[in-house]
Amino acid sequence: MLTLRSCRVDALGQNIRGVTLDVGGTLISPHPSVGHVYASVAKKLGVGDFSSELLNKQFVAGWREKGFFDYSLENWRDLVKRSFAGIAPVTDELFNAIYEEFSHAECWRLYPDVLPLLKELKDRGVKIAAVSNWDTRLRGLLEAIDLAKHFDAIIVSAEVGATKPQKAIFEAALKALSLPAEHVLHIGDSEREDFQGARDAGMMSLLLSREEQGKVLTKAEAISDLSAVLRILDKPV
Repeated sequence: MLTLRSCRVDALGQNIRGVTLDVGGTLISPHPSVGHVYASVAKKLGVGDFSSELLNKQFVAGWREKGFFDYSLENWRDLVKRSFAGIAPVTDELFNAIYEEFSHAECWRLYPDVLPLLKELKDRGVKIAAVSNWDTRLRGLLEAIDLAKHFDAIIVSAEVGATKPQKAIFEAALKALSLPAEHVLHIGDSEREDFQGARDAGMMSLLLSREEQGKVLTKAEAISDLSAVLRILDKPV
């Protein structure tokens, strides 16, 4: 359910000519979980039979504590080591296998509200871009899950040299879509990187809070599912 307290997006709903979308946590999520994939790869290599729940817990803690993260191999290696801390040493073989595994479609789940939104936006002539803090695996991954064809542009932080919430990555998306910021709506699940980052770049934005699905959201300009985007576009000015 959608709650909008500010009139900015509401009033400009029918003037939206472009929509940009975060990827991880917005369009796709690790499947069944990061910890499950880590444990599966470790078992396959004969490293050990480890608890996926513990690995996932330590991954989440490491992700929250990571600080600056430019999605380089070094950053990922450090995060994998944090996830396996006290469990097993992370050899080059284990890290490389884990890194490769996450480039496969089988390790990701597409949220069920994604394709209906993308298809409807395309039918309405709205330009669409993916804007993600990700490494160079993203394009191949989006191709593998048959999602790339739905975008007019794919903007990857590792390729443009800027990460959300920096203006440069949003400006790269606007340039790729050939649209002014005031006519583009960005949607993502991070208040800092997506919601505020897009606002600072002059765009409209919505915060996606999937964990609040089925509830009435109290935060202004927050949605619990992507179907709410179409309700915004359908609102009369």
